[in-house]
Amino acid sequence: MEKKIGFIGCGNMGTAMIQGILESGKCPPQEMMISCRTKKTLEEKKAQFGVQISTDNRDVAAFADILFVAVKPQFYAEVLEEIKDLLTEEQILVSIAPGKTLVWFDEVLGRNLKVIRTMPNTPSMVKEGMMGMCAGARVTDEDMALVRDLCSGFSQTEVISEHLMDVVTAVSGSSPAYVFMFIEAMADAAVAGGMPRQQAYKFAAQAVLGSAKMVLETGKHPGELKDMVCSPAGTTIQAVRVLEEKGMRSSVIEAMMKCLDISRNM
Repeated sequence: MEKKIGFIGCGNMGTAMIQGILESGKCPPQEMMISCRTKKTLEEKKAQFGVQISTDNRDVAAFADILFVAVKPQFYAEVLEEIKDLLTEEQILVSIAPGKTLVWFDEVLGRNLKVIRTMPNTPSMVKEGMMGMCAGARVTDEDMALVRDLCSGFSQTEVISEHLMDVVTAVSGSSPAYVFMFIEAMADAAVAGGMPRQQAYKFAAQAVLGSAKMVLETGKHPGELKDMVCSPAGTTIQAVRVLEEKGMRSSVIEAMMKCLDISRNM
């Protein structure tokens, strides 16, 4: 790919994306520039990845053909105001901010540029991410294909309608936190049963990983897969009964709807 890549922001998510792109070989380090406010962090990233660095976001904006803005949502307006006069109609601006719509970008930038909204998630750190993407009016199919190819180094991607971006935030952007809580709870129960904690984490986490893989690879409905585990009068159906009685299903739905509501009002 003969495109220069820029990252404004290199926190956990930005770093995961940078690492995935570089390790996939889709961009050589010398063709990538990153910026953040902390010189120490930049020096560490330069030593780790061999990329170009700057403490000035404007340097990155002027450098990049594809510019990822990987800062916290509350800093987006400030960053865009800082760089907007440097952005060209040929550049592709990639956002990872929940709640910031394509119309919002047009208003802040003062013109209609090539903007792609994305919502990655933290499993991108182990190259098992899931990312929703939607494109502004000026983004071509070729532009979208370029960005999807870049992101394939750390995540699977799905192109969706913009009205579903907040749903993506709830179902994949935030949900790793719910899954981590579930794994922790299962491990706690295993420890209470006498299993060493690190071993309990491994059993619980691998069970979740394998179960997710079964959903993806068999194509079966999750309910059908659940029934395959629940033998008549067996131990599993009794455990499932307790989870239903305690409101696990309704709690997950309520939590996700709360996340969705907050994302829509950011």
